[in-house]
Amino acid sequence: MFEQLFKLREHGTNIKTEILAGVTTFLTMSYIIFVNPEILSSTGMDRNAIFVATCVAAIIGSLIMAFVANWPIGMAPGMGLNAFFAFTIVGTLGFTWQQALGAVFISGIIFLILTVSGIRSWIVDGIPRSLRSAIVAGIGLFLGLIALSNAQIVVAHPATKVGLGNLTEPAVLYAVLGFFIIAALDALKVRGAILIGILVITLLSIQLGHSEYHGLVSMPPSIAPTFLQLDIMGALSMGVVHVILVLVLVEIFDATGTMIGVAKRANLLPEGKPNRLNRALLADSTAIVAGSMIGTSSTTAYVESAAGVQAGGRTGMTALVIAAMFLLALFFSPLAGVVPAYATAPALLYVACLMLRELGDIDWNDVTEAAPAALTALAMPFTYSIANGLAFGFISYVVIKTITGKFRDMHPATIIVAVLFIAKYTFE
Repeated sequence: MFEQLFKLREHGTNIKTEILAGVTTFLTMSYIIFVNPEILSSTGMDRNAIFVATCVAAIIGSLIMAFVANWPIGMAPGMGLNAFFAFTIVGTLGFTWQQALGAVFISGIIFLILTVSGIRSWIVDGIPRSLRSAIVAGIGLFLGLIALSNAQIVVAHPATKVGLGNLTEPAVLYAVLGFFIIAALDALKVRGAILIGILVITLLSIQLGHSEYHGLVSMPPSIAPTFLQLDIMGALSMGVVHVILVLVLVEIFDATGTMIGVAKRANLLPEGKPNRLNRALLADSTAIVAGSMIGTSSTTAYVESAAGVQAGGRTGMTALVIAAMFLLALFFSPLAGVVPAYATAPALLYVACLMLRELGDIDWNDVTEAAPAALTALAMPFTYSIANGLAFGFISYVVIKTITGKFRDMHPATIIVAVLFIAKYTFE
């Protein structure tokens, strides 16, 4: 059956290898089970329902990837996108979480149309490499600020805006220890380093009396508090255009870049031969729509899938195993509920560190590339908004290129995005 479904022999793999690859990828990306409820519950959403929605969205996305694209890529609500949902759309712009879900739904529909029509590929091809790298790095800086705040290492200060917290507080010490555990394990190539770090700090805090243990296994909580609670009309009435623009742009860069990178590593994109990239792109855009209806932020392809590919995963059976593991995770909700913010903060901070590697791909010798990239990355944490970072980057890129006589070097997609952001600031 698996041979017929996934053509294992044709891809040079077998059932045992695919199962191992699926479990490996799950272990590396399963931290989202704990981190996503922590971030999204700050909007007032029910934490237990988010836990279920996170798992179900990952199951749906990974199953679509398995059976539609036959690629070994895991799907789940994305880091960065959940931060934009919670801290920008709801926290800064004043949307309700129901309206924010409506915005995710609309972005998913637009994303689906862009994918089917081929416009998605045109946009990706047209965005400068420097800005793509800066977007990833900027989101990393934004996540780093959130992580340091959650760990109480960075606190508000009336004179300097931000300051150093009390480093003797238990929460700070737990977070520091968690970060060192995750970094060391990852350096030693231990699979699931992030998940292990979260669990070690959680168990240690329970043991020392700083967290309460509520059990390990139970039936999944109700998803009702978030299921079909999206407010599409409310989102539209709030002036949602620039929110949609940012969601779609981040989804495009995040998911497309991840899929191409992982697929190349798995040798699934041979030069000059047919491939299933379009099917994979269709899978992630469909998963975004489904996730918004269940009650979570945008679902995307996970770069951690590269770990499964490294373990030999080559087909959709790997994604099927990932979906099965998230299904099992549904029965461990008490564990998710007991994980404190200072246990997930090190995971956020470490992901931020990994995302900052993208800065190395920017051409720092060309000011017309480097300055907009730097503005993009800096504006995200300092304005507490991924949207502002994107806007500053695209607008400054077009202006600087135009002033220096390099207007013709720009792709039309870059100019269009910049004009949309200018219109957003002009008419808001």
